Amino acid sequence: MGIGSDLMAGLGLGDPIIRLGVTGLSRAGKTVFITSLVANLMDRGRMHALRAAADGSLKAAWLQPQPDDTVPRFDFERHLSALTGPEPHWPDGTRHVSQLRLSLRMEPRGLFSGLRGPQTVHLDIVDYPGEWLLDLRLMEKGFGEWSTEVLDRIEQRPGAADYMAALASVGPGAAFDEPTAQTLARIYTEHLQASREAGFSDCTPGRFLIPGEMAGSPALTFAPLPASLREGRLHREFRRRFDAYKSRVIKPFFRDHFARIDRQVVLVDVLGAIHQGPPAVEDMRRAMADILTAFRPGRAGWLAQILGTRRVERILFAATKADHLHHIQHNRLTAILSATLREARDRADFSGARTEAMSIAALRATTEDMIRQDGDDLPAVRGRLLDGRQAAFYPGELPADPALLLHPARAGADQWLDGDYAIMNFAPAAMTARPGDGPPHIRLDRAAEFLIGDRL
Repeated sequence: MGIGSDLMAGLGLGDPIIRLGVTGLSRAGKTVFITSLVANLMDRGRMHALRAAADGSLKAAWLQPQPDDTVPRFDFERHLSALTGPEPHWPDGTRHVSQLRLSLRMEPRGLFSGLRGPQTVHLDIVDYPGEWLLDLRLMEKGFGEWSTEVLDRIEQRPGAADYMAALASVGPGAAFDEPTAQTLARIYTEHLQASREAGFSDCTPGRFLIPGEMAGSPALTFAPLPASLREGRLHREFRRRFDAYKSRVIKPFFRDHFARIDRQVVLVDVLGAIHQGPPAVEDMRRAMADILTAFRPGRAGWLAQILGTRRVERILFAATKADHLHHIQHNRLTAILSATLREARDRADFSGARTEAMSIAALRATTEDMIRQDGDDLPAVRGRLLDGRQAAFYPGELPADPALLLHPARAGADQWLDGDYAIMNFAPAAMTARPGDGPPHIRLDRAAEFLIGDRL
C-alpha cells in the first residue's frame, strides 16, 4: 500500500458509509433512540436479532469525529450519562440538527470469508427535528393557501381564541409595523406550542417551535392572515417573509442534510396521540402522510432537483414507548401504527423504498406485572414515576381492529366512545447490566437489523 492509499485508509476514505436519518415528532424519543442504539452497538450483548452481532462478524464499534465540521456533534456521552447514571433521567430533546459517526469493524464469516479481509463500515447518524420535516409541504403552497388551511383547523386547538382575538384587533388593509408583526407571530407561536403539548402533530412552520439561532429573525416573524386582511402592507410583508422562510430555511435544510440520507427511521408517539383523543390521532395521520412526501421527490420539482435519482432505501416507522404496554398488546400497537401510516407508507413504497413498522422501546423503563382490579387480572407494567414513586399501571386495552380508533378520528369525533386510554410518565430505571450489555430495550436489535443489517 502506497503513501496515498495509507492516507486514505487512515482517514476512512473509501470505506462504506451508511447515513441514517433519525426523526420524529416531539417527545417521540429521538435522543433516547440514538443514545441507546449507539450504546447497544458498542456493547452488543442485547442485540441478538442483529445478525452481524449474533454471528460475531461485527467485531468492534467505536466513535469517531463526525465528517461534517459545520454540524454540531450529537452529545452521546452526556445523554448516556443521563440515562444510566446514579440518578437516571430523560435527556433533553432534539433542538437542532446534530450528527454522530460510529465506525464498525466487520470481519466476514462463512464460505467467502477467506476472499475478503476485515472492513470498516461507518454509520453516520443524522438527528433532526420532525417539525422541520413537516415544512416540506409548505414549498408547494403560497401564503394565502397556507393561511386558509391553518385558520380552517385552528378552532379545535388550544390557544386559538387568543390568536383570533389578536387578528380581530387588526383592521382591514392594515399598514405594516414591526410591533404588530411581532405580537401576531408571538401569539401564533404560543398557539403552536400549546397545540404540540396537547398532542397535535401538524404545527407549521416547524422552526417557530424550534427556532435555534433564527429566533426573532424576520423569516420567523409572520403568521397566517384571514382573507379580510389580505390587502395592504401587512399582508404583503407577511407574504414576503413566508416566501423567505421557504427559500432561506426549508430549502437549505433539505439540500445540506436530508439529500444525503440512505436509511431513515421515523419515530411516532402513537400512545400519546391515542391518549389525547381522536383529533390528535387524525392530526398525526395527516402529519405523517405529509412527512413522507419527502420520500417521493417525483412530486416536487424543486426537491427532485436536489435529490436527483437518489432515494432513501429503507424507512422504519417505529411506535415508541412500547414498554408502557404489556407485551401482549404490542402487536395491536404495531397494527394501529401500520393502519395510521398506510397512506404514508404507500407513498414511500411507490418511490421504491422498503418500509417496515414495529413497536419498540429504545430504553426499557418498566417490567411487566399482573394487577387485580374489580376481580379481573390485568396485564400491566411497573416502573418508577418521575417523582420517584413506584407504580403499576394498566393503560387500557387497545382495540384488535385499528379501525375502531381511526374511523372516529377521521369522522371528527371529539372523544373515544368505547374506551379511555391512559398514559403514565415513567422515569428511566436504575440499570444493572452485565459486562458487554448495552441498555435494556424492546426490539431495538430488530430495528437495527432492518435499518443497517444488510450493509453489515
